[in-house]
Amino acid sequence: MPWFLYNVLFAVGYTLMLPKFFYRMWRRGGYRRGFGERFGRYNPHVIEEIQRVPRIWVHAVSVGEIYVALNFMKTCREKHPEWCFVLTTTTSTGHAIAASNMDPNDALLYFPVDFPVVVRRVMDVIHPLAIVLTECEFWPNLIREADSRAVPVMLINGRMSDSSYRGYKLMRGMFRRITEMMSLFCVQGETDAERLRALDVPGDRIMVVGSSKYDMADISGGHREYVHALLQAAGMKEGALVIVGGSTWSGEEEILLRLFKRIRESHPETFLVLVPRHVERTRQVMAVLKRSGVSWALRSSLKPPQVSEDAPVDVLLVDTTGELKDFYVHADIIFVGKSLTQHGGQNVIEPAALGKPVVVGPNMENFVPVMADLSAANAVVQVADDVELYACLIALLEDASRREELGQRARNVVMDRRGAVQKTVDLFAHHLDKDGARVVGDMSV
Repeated sequence: MPWFLYNVLFAVGYTLMLPKFFYRMWRRGGYRRGFGERFGRYNPHVIEEIQRVPRIWVHAVSVGEIYVALNFMKTCREKHPEWCFVLTTTTSTGHAIAASNMDPNDALLYFPVDFPVVVRRVMDVIHPLAIVLTECEFWPNLIREADSRAVPVMLINGRMSDSSYRGYKLMRGMFRRITEMMSLFCVQGETDAERLRALDVPGDRIMVVGSSKYDMADISGGHREYVHALLQAAGMKEGALVIVGGSTWSGEEEILLRLFKRIRESHPETFLVLVPRHVERTRQVMAVLKRSGVSWALRSSLKPPQVSEDAPVDVLLVDTTGELKDFYVHADIIFVGKSLTQHGGQNVIEPAALGKPVVVGPNMENFVPVMADLSAANAVVQVADDVELYACLIALLEDASRREELGQRARNVVMDRRGAVQKTVDLFAHHLDKDGARVVGDMSV
């Protein structure tokens, strides 16, 4: 009965969401490509390539999880070079990131809709040796089908947010049935483990390994010189203090711009860089910039060393993807978005790894263990609202030693907590062998 109810409710919910999917196709452009893969429809050459060698199936929803999955796969291959993977993702952005960073021996697909007939069709194509889910992905029909075929299912970099925990408690019986079919839960923190145990997940299957995102953080300087040239092309003055609003969501750009105008009254040399989480929001943010009255330029319009016709400007809007870290490198203060007007938060580890002072809003539910680590070391500033954010930015702009101290503490936290990926890979390999996955040791390219 629970499976029937789930399938009915999922079918209704998916049907209601279809208009949103079609809107994304139109708005994002690349979303339409590969849409048939979501229903297990593949080109014959894709099927032939997938079935060329046995594979481990790794699923990651979007960009953040994709990087976790890619790092996991890379670390697996260092110890087991014969292993091959098929990586699935849900979003077109995640798909693009994966396509640019995958090993040529691996295959990339869109994740199938969790309908029984679709899941069976995809399982018949992939014939996975094991299935690896990232962070908080629990797909009932996929897990049930894997169990029926004796395919082990494991969770890596697992987390349990407040909202997810509340939801799973309401469907506790169904959740227990799902998790009973899974072999291993590698979670980020003790809170995640406690919540899984409270939901009746067997304690001997839960391993606290830390956040894999500590291992992913790039501590190199990135494209330092090129981004500096971009900022110069925008007319940023030498010696200006740079505030970067990273991975911002709706409402946060407006707040940052309002505060920035006040900051400029006492700190006229300050420069602001806005990097929205979703590049398709560029037009929306441009409208906010026009209403604000500040001078601004688009990253895509800059062609260093040529200085922009609009230079000098006060604000740079980054309308490209994959460059956030490069702008973080040049920041004096970083505000990480989806934390002030939205809930969940974005990745604070990346700017912390670069030794930058990090400021966030009150809503960091998706990074509870990481925030606990940083807060315990006094290595992050969390504000309650825009009033506190303004006071914090002013204080940091006026205190270079405080900025340096916060950044160094943040970097130390990241460096001290690396190693989760290797622990996860070791546990995964052990459980894969224990569960008797088909000819894992004989996989070859």
